[in-house]
Amino acid sequence: MGFIEDTLRPVPLPKILKAEQEFDRSEIEDLPACIRGQLEQLSGFQGIQEGQRIAVTAGSRAIDRIDIVLRCVVDLVKQKGAKPFLVPAMGSHGGATAEGQLNYLRTLNITEESMGAPILSSMEVDLIGTIADGRPVYFDHYANQADGVVLVNRIKAHTSFKGPYESGLLKMMAIGLGKQKGAQNYHKTGFREMPRIIQEVGKEVLRRKPILFGIGLIENGYGRLTKIAALNPEEIVEKERELLAFANSQLPKLFFRQADALLIREIGKDISGTGMDSNVTGRFNNPYFHNETEITKIGILDLTEKTKGNANGVGMADFISQRCYEKIKLDQTYPNALTSTTVLTVKIPMILNTDEMVARAAVKTCNIMDFKDVRLALIQNTKNMKTLYISENMADEAERAGVKILGEAREIPFDENGALELDFE
Repeated sequence: MGFIEDTLRPVPLPKILKAEQEFDRSEIEDLPACIRGQLEQLSGFQGIQEGQRIAVTAGSRAIDRIDIVLRCVVDLVKQKGAKPFLVPAMGSHGGATAEGQLNYLRTLNITEESMGAPILSSMEVDLIGTIADGRPVYFDHYANQADGVVLVNRIKAHTSFKGPYESGLLKMMAIGLGKQKGAQNYHKTGFREMPRIIQEVGKEVLRRKPILFGIGLIENGYGRLTKIAALNPEEIVEKERELLAFANSQLPKLFFRQADALLIREIGKDISGTGMDSNVTGRFNNPYFHNETEITKIGILDLTEKTKGNANGVGMADFISQRCYEKIKLDQTYPNALTSTTVLTVKIPMILNTDEMVARAAVKTCNIMDFKDVRLALIQNTKNMKTLYISENMADEAERAGVKILGEAREIPFDENGALELDFE
């Protein structure tokens, strides 16, 4: 590594300032009371009969207090005298295996013990219909045997496609409950067709299966639940569009639209479907969608523990650390790419020994005349962006955007092994 070290070591790094962004802090404190109050108004909930077997969906995202939400739903269904069970509804996640999906739920504290209900995990699906282009509509086998199905999912902007429905209840019916086989069919023609497919598959499921109600969850910019919407099945198609618009207004974003280098401490499937949220970074995994954010070079330093080696998203970066590379598990990472047909997200970028070398490489290759002018930012991940660090030359822009500057400028701190030492709390 002599040439690499010799080339990168002299590259200057800017001094950085700690900054704090402000988002809407409104949040729901008493989740059980909120959910109970809404379900009691739903005809779909009131129609649950004693002895019925009710499937409740459990996805793979680390949604705020999702274990409490699901336990509350389970308990309320039990109070009706019914028999709830959970089904992993996460497409090809968890390595596209039944055990892998159970293991993933455990990282979210979703277990049979914590839920007080069975979790029935299988990759088996049943064919329940077709959509206009002849594509089959698949549905989780266990959910298909239930007397009713309850949908629970976060509503937010998707990282790979844009439309009236993105991540939410319709996508849960199509991709989540379609498991790997369904997800593979729906992704076959790429993300350009996905907005249409999500709508058609979701509507077909609503038409053919006993969906009792859906619970849409929306988080604020701090990743805390700010809105919960319980919907009867006939309301889902219309209301989810409105909820997506509200969710977009809550999406945490960087205050700037251009930077020469962005360092991200961690990525993971618990953070975003693409490891790092494309709506934040401006890096999308297909040519059909983009936004106004322009980051010249991106470096990733680590994977989250909860992602269990699933490194989807590394391919949208330019550099990763050796530590990050060593945590990648291909059997967890590749199923998503093979299913979605977007192999860009799993390509391995340039691997450098330390966080420090990643930082210097990002600056070295960002194509500016004078390194002292580099615009550099560091974030923990694309979900937690309350605290970030910026180069000194971005301070005026930050203050104009209402971002607080905390403390004095300092050198980017690395330990003796070149690991980043920054507090993002």
